[in-house]
Amino acid sequence: MPDNLKERISLWAGPGLAIAIILLAGDINGNPVTTRMAAVALWMAIWWIGEAAPLAITALLPMALFPILGIMPGTKVATLYFNDIIFLFIGGFMMALAMERWQLHKRIALFIIHRVGLSPKRLLFGFMFACGFLSMWMSNTATAMMMIPIALAVVWELEEEEGKTEVIQKFGAALILGVAYAASIGGLGTIIGTPPTLSFVKKMSQFFPAAPPITFLNWMLFGIPLVIAMLFFSWLIIAKQYCSDAAEKKLCADAGIFEKQRAALGPMRFEEKTILTVFSMAALLWMSRKGITIGDFSLPGWNGLFNGNVDDGTIAVTLAMLLFLIPAKDKTKGCVMNWEDTAKLPWGIALLFGGGFALAQGMQDSMLDIFLGEQFKVLSGLPPVLLIAGVCAGMTALSEVATNIAAVEMTLPIFAATAVAIKLNPLYLMVPATVGASFGFMLPVATAANAIAFGTQKITMNQMVRTGFLLDVLGVILATFFMLTLGMWVFGIDPAVMPEWAVLNNAP
Repeated sequence: MPDNLKERISLWAGPGLAIAIILLAGDINGNPVTTRMAAVALWMAIWWIGEAAPLAITALLPMALFPILGIMPGTKVATLYFNDIIFLFIGGFMMALAMERWQLHKRIALFIIHRVGLSPKRLLFGFMFACGFLSMWMSNTATAMMMIPIALAVVWELEEEEGKTEVIQKFGAALILGVAYAASIGGLGTIIGTPPTLSFVKKMSQFFPAAPPITFLNWMLFGIPLVIAMLFFSWLIIAKQYCSDAAEKKLCADAGIFEKQRAALGPMRFEEKTILTVFSMAALLWMSRKGITIGDFSLPGWNGLFNGNVDDGTIAVTLAMLLFLIPAKDKTKGCVMNWEDTAKLPWGIALLFGGGFALAQGMQDSMLDIFLGEQFKVLSGLPPVLLIAGVCAGMTALSEVATNIAAVEMTLPIFAATAVAIKLNPLYLMVPATVGASFGFMLPVATAANAIAFGTQKITMNQMVRTGFLLDVLGVILATFFMLTLGMWVFGIDPAVMPEWAVLNNAP
């Protein structure tokens, strides 16, 4: 039974409001299944935010409720709880546990501290900008999965030397949140960085074939300044919340301890070299899986050799399996990884992933996604600044409960049609919608990077919601500002002119 007021209220508010919606809201869009799905989505959101039940238990609600309410058959719901993203998570965490077993994490952490300095704010800055850069070229999820074990290495080392004090725990939360958020932010820098941008480019060419193409370069001219600004201000917000002056003084004063530890490690052992090699191979394969096309230059990805069948989850699991097969030099230790070591895997977070995927699929199957997307039409009479901010804010809110690609797939056609109907350049709505869909920092289920970060158990739901809300607001403000300034020039938008190419080729 929940033991505080917030948890007790959310425990009863979730099912209570869900029942009220089913009984009183009528049939949304004339479809009772849409109404029932809205009720379940609200119930899950309330329980996740209020922590009325363990997060993994809330994630199982679709398995219990979808079949009963006629939203989706149980056999279909069950398949959503394991997919390539979840296997990426499992494989990546196995590699992180291998680092911990052989204390490779300590060596990596001490090296980073030696190179960057022990100042918490400097470490946070370095991790966030490195993660943001990597995310421009590889999937946000793979970036987070690659960087979070390294961030954990730093946190574990600090906890070992300083103890699990409040100062260390807050800095650990800052580092994990910073990596997760930077992975989502960095993807906005290039067309290939995040799925919503690719979807936007595809839909622009589909709906408006006469429009000037959105090239890799002109998106970078808009996206990279936005990414830099977003990373910088996000760093300031996180540092302000979690990196106190006391932490700066305490950790910087103890820097000598870590130098002694680094000298005492000695040369790398065989097992450490093996794990580092496997991890490096995973990172290289993640980064080079897909090809890159910039103008006339094209660099094919290796996945073409396999007809595009290999995904990031396949890479993570395949390489993690090697660690269970390579014998350790110390014969008493078995292999580099043993099955008993996986007991530390946060299996509950795998269920949390599954619950998020089931929620998104349920919204699509019940057509709740279409209903939510159509609500954006009420924004058509607003001034440009409020219109752009409203679209971006709406998409950010939608991406908290639906996958970012699902959000753009269901709303970009509506925005395209709405812009044509009200005689407005479609880019005015479609670009902010694409950017807003890549935000969503409040809930673990909003992005895979958020869920991976939450799975470290170094951050609480309250911390993610509180910090994520500030970053969501920051994202809407910066996206609106850049759209009204740099975006007008990059995309050739004149607010007073309806371009000739803005005639729908296909009715969305």
